[in-house]
Amino acid sequence: MKKAIVIGASSGIGRELAIRLSKGGYLVGVTGRRVELLEEIKEMFPQQILVKKMDVTNTEEAMKNFEDLIGDLGGLDLIIINAGFGHINKELNWEPEKHTIEVNALGFTAMVNVAYRYFREEKKGCIVGISSIAGIRGSSYAPAYSASKAFISNYLEGVRCLSKKEKSHIKIIDVKPGFVDTAMARGDKVFWMAPVEKAAKQILVAIEKGREKVIVTKRWAIIMRLMKILPEWIYSKL
Repeated sequence: MKKAIVIGASSGIGRELAIRLSKGGYLVGVTGRRVELLEEIKEMFPQQILVKKMDVTNTEEAMKNFEDLIGDLGGLDLIIINAGFGHINKELNWEPEKHTIEVNALGFTAMVNVAYRYFREEKKGCIVGISSIAGIRGSSYAPAYSASKAFISNYLEGVRCLSKKEKSHIKIIDVKPGFVDTAMARGDKVFWMAPVEKAAKQILVAIEKGREKVIVTKRWAIIMRLMKILPEWIYSKL
């Protein structure tokens, strides 16, 4: 039986991925701060779900919990790092900016660190990080969020290059979602909102195909190209 861990599985994309992996025959470890929501997934698949409470902002403790969960599963083939935080913060209040960086940058890096070192010993494995289309350029609405998502993509690229140099056969996949129907993205007149089921399905297809980079949903590739070429004097007015 293949084994997977989903970091940040209590809701949204992480929850849907955990459910689909379980249906696909995986033994799945799920983590998050809200254990009661993780237990709901376990009730659906009592023989295939292992629950571990985790707050990735407590990096040392989270790394230890991650290592323990790998032991509880009896190994690991796939890790999906979905834990993330975003907040509209045009006022640049400090606490939301700080928390965003703690979760999306420091917490993310800690999880990749444990996963890569484990897979390096095994000489195989798959690390999937959930970044965002928002990481393509800076955002006046959520500066720390867009910056931290750019960090995720660049960090994954660096680790992917390391894996190739080491010939470790570790797959590194960067998933860039656009708007997905989760609590983080909800609002009035949200553009091109994708159902979480559709997003999760496309992510799993990308994992199966071993794609290094994937945009979810596919139509967001158009927006990504436009964002890259817009001059700043136009982009700053959006």
